[in-house]
Amino acid sequence: MNLYERLKKREEKLAVIGLGYVGVPLAVAFSSKVDTIGFDVNVEKIQTYKSGVDPTKEVGNAKIRNCTVNFTSDKAMLKEAKFHIIAVPTPISSDNSPDLTFVIGASKILGQNLSKNSIIVYESTVYPGVTEDICIPILEEESGLTCGVDFKVGYSPERINPGDRVNKLDTIIKIVAGMDKESLDEISKVYELIIHAGIHKVSSIKVAEAVKVVENSQRDVNIAFMNELAMVFDKMGIDTHEAIAAMNTKWNALGFFPGLVGGHCISVDPHYFIYAAEKLGHHSQLILSSRRINEDMSTFVVNAIIKQLILANKVVKNSKIAILGITYKENCPDIRNSKAIKLIEQLNDYGITPLVTDPQASATEVKQESGVELVDFDDLHSLDCAIFAIAHDEYINMPLEKLDTLFGDYPNSEKVIIDVKAALDKDKITQKGYRYWRL
Repeated sequence: MNLYERLKKREEKLAVIGLGYVGVPLAVAFSSKVDTIGFDVNVEKIQTYKSGVDPTKEVGNAKIRNCTVNFTSDKAMLKEAKFHIIAVPTPISSDNSPDLTFVIGASKILGQNLSKNSIIVYESTVYPGVTEDICIPILEEESGLTCGVDFKVGYSPERINPGDRVNKLDTIIKIVAGMDKESLDEISKVYELIIHAGIHKVSSIKVAEAVKVVENSQRDVNIAFMNELAMVFDKMGIDTHEAIAAMNTKWNALGFFPGLVGGHCISVDPHYFIYAAEKLGHHSQLILSSRRINEDMSTFVVNAIIKQLILANKVVKNSKIAILGITYKENCPDIRNSKAIKLIEQLNDYGITPLVTDPQASATEVKQESGVELVDFDDLHSLDCAIFAIAHDEYINMPLEKLDTLFGDYPNSEKVIIDVKAALDKDKITQKGYRYWRL
């Protein structure tokens, strides 16, 4: 009997290693089909899940409370599982090179607790070659087992979009690769237990590793093009979104818009491609240039803020400013690589300490990661400028009457609204006479 059948009959267990935005949805989904261990080295995080709270908000507290995942930080419990999924972060270092600390650490922990006849699937984003050249040797060294004989390895790039309530784990086609046909078939059948959209098999682990890097590099390049348009159109006095909306009426338009590119994927994965290319002697031009454009957008936005304050007859240094939204994207608590944080830092350079509020973010996490103290939205008043950095539903659906309560008692022409995501109703706001700028 193969491992897939034994998992279905609950004669063997599956383990998910790394319980963040990717690992938790995987563990919860699998727990409805097979006996599932959810492992993370963060003891505090494990206690949070055990108490029925989902800090990622990806599956929700109710599902966490009612699922059968055995949440643990006990490494020895990994010995009980035969099918392992590694879903730990793979960030970049200060020099933009890949930081494989977490995936190497997870490989060591698993290697020390690996049983014979196991299958290991990596979901962490890496450049092509990492799984076979770095991870497998660690598994073999730590376990004393031989890959291909005592255990098999595969790769399936994570495609979860944090905060997305439409494109979710089970509705996104799963890319799957195995080290041989047997492992590919087995891994595919296991994922088919929870993926309704279907499985797409590729010929090698390196191809699967490349898929995720390429997906996000493509998006980065396209957004960079729109950001460059936005910078030029701003000088021309052209509304970028109006021009793009008109362009998108053509059948082959791609539907991208300008914006601040943060998060753990689009702002990180291109650097994995650039690094891998450099190792082979190829100097990236298009992708590297796109990264630079997108990284510089926070400076462009801050310059626009300062300009609008001056045009509104404000003393820049004395202006009272609030930033609404500090997560990297809408309706999501994730603050990793948030460009809103970069806006705060650059405003600090002008002697401005903005007030910051966010209904989605954890005040404790924000304080730990950035040193910023969040304030309640209801405490915002007498502002000179409101910067809508993230398009949370709470902000998009805000009545104009409530918007007006944020500002001081002066003419609307001196009330500055910066709409970074271009998510507010421009016509309604400008009709009321506010000084409005959007990216």
